[in-house]
Amino acid sequence: MPNKSNKIILPGGAGLVGQNLVAGLRREGYSNIVVLDKHRGNIEILRRLHPEIIVQYADLAEPKGDWVSYFENADSVVMLQAQIGDLCLAPFMRNNITSTKNVLSAMRKYDVKYLVHISSSVVESVANDYYTNTKKEQEQIVLQSGIDCVVLRPTLMFGWFDRKHLGWLSRFMQKVPIFPIPGDGKYMRQPLYAGDFCAIIMNCLENRIKGKTFNITGLEKIDYIDIIREIKHAIKAKSLILNIPYSFFLVLLKTWALFDKNPPFTAQQLKALVAHDEFEVIDWPAIFNVPPTPFAEAIDMTFNDPAYSDIILEF
Repeated sequence: MPNKSNKIILPGGAGLVGQNLVAGLRREGYSNIVVLDKHRGNIEILRRLHPEIIVQYADLAEPKGDWVSYFENADSVVMLQAQIGDLCLAPFMRNNITSTKNVLSAMRKYDVKYLVHISSSVVESVANDYYTNTKKEQEQIVLQSGIDCVVLRPTLMFGWFDRKHLGWLSRFMQKVPIFPIPGDGKYMRQPLYAGDFCAIIMNCLENRIKGKTFNITGLEKIDYIDIIREIKHAIKAKSLILNIPYSFFLVLLKTWALFDKNPPFTAQQLKALVAHDEFEVIDWPAIFNVPPTPFAEAIDMTFNDPAYSDIILEF
C-alpha cells in the first residue's frame, strides 16, 4: 500500500487536471501535496478549496526561484504545467520547454525518484502548431532525463474547472442566441473525462508504473457537433446551433485575435480541430483498474455537480 503521507509535487497544479487531481488525492487520503503554479487567480481558487495543502506561486521557467526547495524530501512529481494557447511561440517555449528542464533539474538536485509526465495526444498528431511541436519536444526531454517515469498522453479533456475547451464553449453558449459551428461540425473527437484521467494518474503513483508511454484516449468517438448538442442539453441552453462556412469561421477567429491578446480559441486550434486525427485506444480501464465514465454522464457531472461545476478557472 502507498504511504499517503509522502510528499507529492504538482508543477502546474492549479489548472484543469491539477484541480481535479488534488480533489481526487484528498478524497483518497493523501495529505502531503504541494502545488507550484504561476496563475495567481487559480492559485487562490485552489487555496480556498483546499486550505490544508501547500499552494505556492512559482514561475517554473525561473531556475533559481524559491520553488526549487519544495522538492526536498519529495517522493514523486506529477508534471502538469503546459502552455496550451497563445499567438506567439515564446510562451510555449518558456512554459513547455524551459520549465520542464528546470523541474527535472530540481528533481535531480533532491533525488526525487519518480515522475508522472502529462504529455498529450498531439505528439502523434498531424497538426503543425506551437503547442504540438513543443509538447513533442517536452516529452523527449522527459524520456531522455534518466528519471524513472511514466508518460501519459491524454486526448482533449473536459471536467470540473474547465476554463477552456468544453467549459468555455458552455459559457459562450449561455451568452449568445446563435452558437456557430465551423463547416458541418463532423470532426471526430475522442474526449477524455478529467475525473477518469486523474484516477489513472493516482494508479500510476500507487503502483510506480515506469518505463512506459500510454495513449489515454476517450473511449467514445463523438463528432464535435454532437459534443456541442450534449453540452446544450446538459446546461439547458436556448441558443440556436448554426453551421457556418469554415473559411468564414477562420476569418472570425483571426479578427477576434486582433482585439484579444489571449483568445480562448485560436486559428491554430481550429486547424487542429479539423485535422482528422484518430488516436489509439488502449484498454486503460483494465490496465489502470479505472471504470470509464460514459460521455453523457461525464458531461452532466461536469456542468451540474453541486460542489464544483460553478467554479470557473481564469485564463
